[in-house]
Amino acid sequence: MSAFSTTCTLAQEFPHKPIRIYANQPGGIFDFMARLFAQGATGFLGQTVIVDNRPGNIIPAEIVAKAPPDGYSLLSHGVALATGALMQKMPYDPLTDFAAISWTASAPLVVTVHPSVPAQSVKELIALAKARPDALNYASTATGSTPHLATELFKHMAGVRITHIPYKGAGAAMIDMISGQVQILFAVPNAVIEHARTGRLRTLAVTSAEPFALLPGLPTVAASGIPGYESVGIYGLFAAAKTPDALVRRLNREITRIIQTEEAKKRMLGSGLEPVGSTPEQFDAKFKSESARMEKVIKAAGIRME
Repeated sequence: MSAFSTTCTLAQEFPHKPIRIYANQPGGIFDFMARLFAQGATGFLGQTVIVDNRPGNIIPAEIVAKAPPDGYSLLSHGVALATGALMQKMPYDPLTDFAAISWTASAPLVVTVHPSVPAQSVKELIALAKARPDALNYASTATGSTPHLATELFKHMAGVRITHIPYKGAGAAMIDMISGQVQILFAVPNAVIEHARTGRLRTLAVTSAEPFALLPGLPTVAASGIPGYESVGIYGLFAAAKTPDALVRRLNREITRIIQTEEAKKRMLGSGLEPVGSTPEQFDAKFKSESARMEKVIKAAGIRME
């Protein structure tokens, strides 16, 4: 039997045992996406799909990187898989140890300021920051996090100097934002919508290239003073490198089918995510191009994770 025939037979028989999707601790986006697909894929594939939570972002990725390339060990992660490796040594190579299955979702951030900041738009915020170098500060949910990199990209493209105050988690950063201890936060939409409605915070723009459906009327950063600016969280599913193409495409078909359901779209949008869906090639290209783009930001800002 030829290698092609063997691969086709393997794809037809797949899966014949439970599949595991590895994700970090419960409650985050990686976990949310893993559970969304586990619930949907269990019915489509005819086998149980289990979410296996492990602490941190490194352990789940390392498990999948070292797993047999048979499609039974998947990873729910995103571009942070690559950017993390640019800031500290990892036990895997994000560009060679994984096979991209599908780009599943994007997550824009919201440029948010405390009401004490006399800026009603991105243009006014830039003007204020240029007039008062280093006087304004911004919070991030952690060093090297998506909000951190998004703000550093903003600083670089706007040519402003604002001071980074890293926090250990979104909750602590939000508490100090509301109290005015920090003035600027690039935040996930769901974290700021209610605070913006009650006037505790002010939203200026979204970081995506296009307006976000969850925040109608809010302009993009690109349209508000920094042409070409875009910074979003990018999420997807991976398998181990060298997983046969036929298995990758079988998994891609099922994942795409789930993303296209109204229930999945509703749940994702309600969690501040924009459903995407892609071919493996499209996700691989986006993953690598975004990694290269963020590498420039990381190097320019001198970001290192201890």
